[in-house]
Amino acid sequence: MDKAREAAVFALERFRREKAWTSAIIDGAITKYGLDPRSAALASNICIGVLQNLAYCDHCIDAFSSSPSKIEPKVRDILRCSAYQLLFMDKIPANAAVNEGVSLCKKLGYSRAAGFCNAVLRKIADSAENPPEIPKEGTAKYLALKYSHPLWLAEYMIAAHGYDFAEGFFAANNAVSDITLQVNTIKTTASELCAELADAGYSCRMHPWLPDCIVTSGNVSKMPGFNEGLFYVQDAAAKCAVLAAEIRPGMGVLDACAAPGGKSFAAAVTMKNQGEIISCDLNRKKIALIESGAKRLGLDIINAFSRDARQPIDGTFDVVIADVPCSGYGVIRKKPDIRYKDPDERLALPEIQSAILENLSAAVKVGGVLLYSTCTVFREENEDVVTAFLSSHPEFTAESFILPNGAEAADGMFTFWPHIHGTDGFFVCKLRRLK
Repeated sequence: MDKAREAAVFALERFRREKAWTSAIIDGAITKYGLDPRSAALASNICIGVLQNLAYCDHCIDAFSSSPSKIEPKVRDILRCSAYQLLFMDKIPANAAVNEGVSLCKKLGYSRAAGFCNAVLRKIADSAENPPEIPKEGTAKYLALKYSHPLWLAEYMIAAHGYDFAEGFFAANNAVSDITLQVNTIKTTASELCAELADAGYSCRMHPWLPDCIVTSGNVSKMPGFNEGLFYVQDAAAKCAVLAAEIRPGMGVLDACAAPGGKSFAAAVTMKNQGEIISCDLNRKKIALIESGAKRLGLDIINAFSRDARQPIDGTFDVVIADVPCSGYGVIRKKPDIRYKDPDERLALPEIQSAILENLSAAVKVGGVLLYSTCTVFREENEDVVTAFLSSHPEFTAESFILPNGAEAADGMFTFWPHIHGTDGFFVCKLRRLK
């Protein structure tokens, strides 16, 4: 398993240098070190776990180091990997985590730090009964350190939703996230696909409240049915956004910020591949992802184009989906690097989101639906944007809808939360054009 830990260190170094985490980083590390599935899973678990618990791992490392500021970056990466195993992975023996960390120091050219690493890691291993002191429970500083979220986010969430709610959100962000498959009901049924996955050795179950949805784990592209287009990956909350629009066969639909295509696919399946869907995205490279996904799924009513959603759109549609660019703080559980973004970047987003909503409103037929959604949880990007739009557009009204889990969005707006609904953090608003 030493290769798995070395691959994890390699991936974390790339994250540290590139300041962004993508699945391609760990996939590249797995390929570089030729890991088998078991070792690949360990490397991935360590990488994701370190990013989810970075602040707390560093806190423990620094607490048992006499000169924490002098720890070389790559040595710290090694310490983080080992510290995470000691603090959070119960099935790995402490001696193995310590010894592998020391061995990696030697193997990667840091032999002079091997003794230091050994001492720090053994102190962490022995600290279960007397862990390093952390801020007082009940404070934003406590949540920020315990769950390795930025202090500003802890303060924001407590102010907006209360302490217990904020802790539940942060804890869910650090939990293992399953993969959610939406069944292509044009080709198969959920029960048939679930049985096929189970026969192939995959652990899977029906989603507790969303029909035609399967919860599983593993390498999606290797699963039976992937190449045949029997399913696509999409979070339950994103699927619910499409369902809220009440899309029907034969409609004309515009998915204006479509990449990587999940909502277009959901709409096409709901429409039984009858009608027309225009899928647009600003990024030309991502158009190919939509096209290849539609081809794999056998959805030929999807036509993908590259265009800016802030530019005028030709024609009008029964449904316009505006899944706008956002800060992404609702998907921290799947993209742990989001918590390390510059918080000021999100401040410019409401203006962009408002411009997109304003422009797309002209593409909605009278009686049609304009669906606004984000994968963030900030009022400034969600309710505030919609409220401002409605104040200047009396021809639109927010329309109530009921979700598959029975929850009602009485005011036409609904926010999903990972610790409440088991989904991504996701905002949906349904607007109806009256005239």
